[in-house]
This record gives sequence, C-alpha cells and structure tokens, in this order.
Amino acid sequence: MRATPVFVLLAALILPAAERKVPMSLHEIALPALDGKPQSLATYKGKVVLAVNVASECGFTPQYAGLQKLYTDYKDRGLVILGFPCNQFGAQEPGTAAQIETFCQTNYGVTFPLFEKLDVKGPHQAPVYQFLTAKHGEPAWNFHKYLVGKDGQVIAAFPSKVAPDSPELRVAIESALK
Repeated sequence: MRATPVFVLLAALILPAAERKVPMSLHEIALPALDGKPQSLATYKGKVVLAVNVASECGFTPQYAGLQKLYTDYKDRGLVILGFPCNQFGAQEPGTAAQIETFCQTNYGVTFPLFEKLDVKGPHQAPVYQFLTAKHGEPAWNFHKYLVGKDGQVIAAFPSKVAPDSPELRVAIESALK
C-alpha cells in the first residue's frame, strides 16, 4: 500500500528517521505549515519547487530577500519556494512560529510558503529532508537549496553560498520551468 501524506506526517511524529520509509516523491509528503495546519506537498504537483532550510539569525539570512525576489520573478511561470525553518546550525532559528513569520514579513516581505521548524539531518530528520537528501546529501548549513522538478523529483542541490540571484541557480530554475 502506498503511503498517503497523512501517514507520512504521522510516521514523522512517532518513528525515528531510520525506521521511516523514505518518500518516493516530494508530492507524497505532508507536514505542518508555519500556522500549524497540515499541508500536503501534493499541492505543488506540476510546479518547480526550491526547498530551502532557513534561519533568522544566520549570516545567510539576507538571502530571504533574494528568495522573495526569485519567487516574485518566477511564481507566475510555476516556481514555488518552500522555506523550512531549522535550528540545527548554530541555534540560528530560536524563534517561535509567530516570531519567524513576523521576522520574515517585516524584514523581507516574504510571501512564499513557510513551514514549522524541523530537523534537516540526524535521528529526527523530517521526511521531507529524508527525501531531499537521499541522493543530494544533507545541508551543511542554513540556506541550502534543493531544486525539485514538476514531477516531484530532486534535480539539483545548491550550498548556502550559492545566492538566490546566482547565475547557476537561475539557469537551473529556467531549465526546470521549460
């Protein structure tokens, strides 16, 4: 039987990462949005996704502005950016969901979807990051980016130092949108 997004969400809450089935597509995953409501990533079928582990107190935090610009520039062509707050690197995302939302909107005008804080590595790694990292490795720091095609499969990964306005990222996005 194929796992539905609700089962993937429940498994993430009760099973250690090593015992969970790695999703076969981004679209099989559901997880809480920043407001706490369950969100199925199947919503993004047919779209290109840039998944980013974000943090509010990081040297790379100004990338929020570039991510918002990418979202604004490409959302009408089918790009969605998904922000996944994470506190695993230098404890640089200590805030609550409300604090994260306020920070992102006030400082960077973020309008792309944000999700509840999660683990991107280790024994409590969220299913979305089990999937993203399966073939492209774990993030080494905040603002690591995974480009996911319209079919829900990871196309490429970009380390934190690759800025949202970098030619290599924009070329990859353009190619995925074709």
